[in-house]
Amino acid sequence: MKVIVIIPAAGLGTRMAPMPSAMDAKAKKPHPSKQFTDLAGTPILIHTLRKFAAVEAISEIWIALRENEIEAFRERLAKEAEDVLKKKIELVAGGEHRQQSVEHALNAISAAPDDVVLVHDAVRPLVTAEIIHEVIAAAKKYGAAIAGLPAVDTVKQVERTSEGAIVKATIPRAGVVLAQTPQGFQYSVIKKAFDEAAADGFMGTDEASLAERSGHEVAVVMGSPRNIKITTPADMELAEFYLRK
Repeated sequence: MKVIVIIPAAGLGTRMAPMPSAMDAKAKKPHPSKQFTDLAGTPILIHTLRKFAAVEAISEIWIALRENEIEAFRERLAKEAEDVLKKKIELVAGGEHRQQSVEHALNAISAAPDDVVLVHDAVRPLVTAEIIHEVIAAAKKYGAAIAGLPAVDTVKQVERTSEGAIVKATIPRAGVVLAQTPQGFQYSVIKKAFDEAAADGFMGTDEASLAERSGHEVAVVMGSPRNIKITTPADMELAEFYLRK
């Protein structure tokens, strides 16, 4: 049995971009996508890749990028991340949406039905080896598993209005988990779920939602409050703090 990792990294990450300065506007200098933004001097994506490259159980890492970024990132890996290249690294063109990027990678890999496929956010660079191992083990045992955290805050169900939102119900926290990544699946489970979603034109919120829709139960292993998804500049500050620690 082998373990294959898919990192969808073709997104633009517009919420990370600061307001452009006058100098940037004149130079028409684009802000880098968030996965390429430097975190403590290294692109977030490379931090993330290093976490998976360091796990012995992982055989291959597939990275879905925008097509025009593939060659430049290949060169950057060779110059800045030789440790990552100790694993088999494959770069594939991603799609307009995350689900399409993962699907492109799934269609390119070669795997046995019981091989494990992990999907991880490119901008979750603080994932631990312990979480990765636990998701792999749960995916092997149950066929599908995610890292997740119990909800701490009170969760409200709301109805959106033109002026904001109105609370319709309070959802008991005991029945709520905040999903993280990695999310792991036996290859046969995730391939079936993606094929069915593609045939029906269904777009899910994450890979687990497709497995659920396909009728497969998804197990949850404990994530970490530090396993944050970097989405805004404030998340960058928190990630830098955690790295210093």
